[in-house]
Amino acid sequence: MAETDSSSREDLALIRARVEQKRRDYINYDFSRKKNDILKTFFDLAQEFDSLDDLYRICVAVPLEAFGVESRLYLRGEDGGLDLVCDSERGVREPPEPCLGYVYLADEPYEAGGSYLVPVQTKPLRTSVTPEFADTLQVIGMFEVYPLVKLTSSDKFFFTKYTNRIGYNLRKRLLAQQNVRHLQFINNLVSDIEHNVIVPNMYYKHLFKQLKKRIDDLSSLAEMVERYGAEKQDSEMCRHIVGQLGEIRSRLLDSYQEIDKHHANLSLFLESLFRRDHFQEGRLVLHPQVCKLERDIILPQLGHYQKRMAARGITIDKPNDMEGEEVEIQVDFGLLSQVYANLFSNVLKYAETIIDHQGRPRKAVAYGRTILTDCFGPGLAGIKLNVFSTGRPLPEAEAANIFKDGFMGANRASDFSRGHGLAFVKYVIELHGGRVGYESTAEGNNFYFVLPFLSIHR
Repeated sequence: MAETDSSSREDLALIRARVEQKRRDYINYDFSRKKNDILKTFFDLAQEFDSLDDLYRICVAVPLEAFGVESRLYLRGEDGGLDLVCDSERGVREPPEPCLGYVYLADEPYEAGGSYLVPVQTKPLRTSVTPEFADTLQVIGMFEVYPLVKLTSSDKFFFTKYTNRIGYNLRKRLLAQQNVRHLQFINNLVSDIEHNVIVPNMYYKHLFKQLKKRIDDLSSLAEMVERYGAEKQDSEMCRHIVGQLGEIRSRLLDSYQEIDKHHANLSLFLESLFRRDHFQEGRLVLHPQVCKLERDIILPQLGHYQKRMAARGITIDKPNDMEGEEVEIQVDFGLLSQVYANLFSNVLKYAETIIDHQGRPRKAVAYGRTILTDCFGPGLAGIKLNVFSTGRPLPEAEAANIFKDGFMGANRASDFSRGHGLAFVKYVIELHGGRVGYESTAEGNNFYFVLPFLSIHR
């Protein structure tokens, strides 16, 4: 907390320094009251009108009304060249027109064609730009004021500052336009996902049914061979064939069940992540329903990791505190399932063998729950849900940052790790009105989350 307060004070000090610098700048500019009023007029109108075309019109209308001079606004086109987008004589040019021959991009103002031309500069419009270039100004156009003979040296200086405000406001509008296109793309993407991913994913069900039918055909064939052997008195060979068929059938059935479970889980995750609501709202939207916690969520997710855990020598300790009862909670079934999937996935990556309090080696995962009375206020209970794994406790610095998006500890599991899983867990739990946490124990690490509690049915 102290570190956060110090950073906040430094940020405030930086802003105060900029305020003082700006105040001194305006004293040095020594603009007349009329010129200051012109800047205020431009600022007010830029806030009043919403469209990009209206901003173009404001840019050229203010100098005409205030100074009686004409102006033209040029911006970079898609090909990188300059296009005339608006002028004070005819308004917005639709489509944009090629620039006049004497106009070219430049980092500094220049005089040409009886006009004064000033670069329109902004910070980068791309959100993906690297941090070291985030504050670098780039020239996106030119602002032309004419006739030159009407402009004093003071007027020219004023128009450099006026054009700076054009660049600032243009950037806001262009970013907003870019965001609108992004949202339109996302909405189209949702339709594409529904059509190209979720619906075709359902075809797997058809394939699974066909696979199951082939498995049943093997069973029928085994019965046929067995009957044939009995009739032909060649039972030893037939028993061998039937045994082989049975083994093939058993393996096929195991594969079928594994694929079927994986498909069902993937379908659940796809549905809960690619809902249209998420994209329309710009955030995850919960679809809560009442679930049996262990039966519906924990055990199915643990089942997906059970074989891999066994292969790595990780035992599963069932909780005594959930024995013989079903905890009922109201949650988003698909999203909470992914919370447990992330936690069990981390167990698979990071669980370590320790020597337990009885002096025996132990490499294990455990889950459980604790009811917390008045957790969310008087009479509002919470349920603390734990996923524990054996291993060395996290260093204090890592423990403090473990739920931050992109954070990866020193024991990063693989090059494919992106440090996103626990941030996702935190986001989903907080959407449910809960909170997440980590605690070290004598034998390992416990990741937990607390949710509002509905009821227990025995």
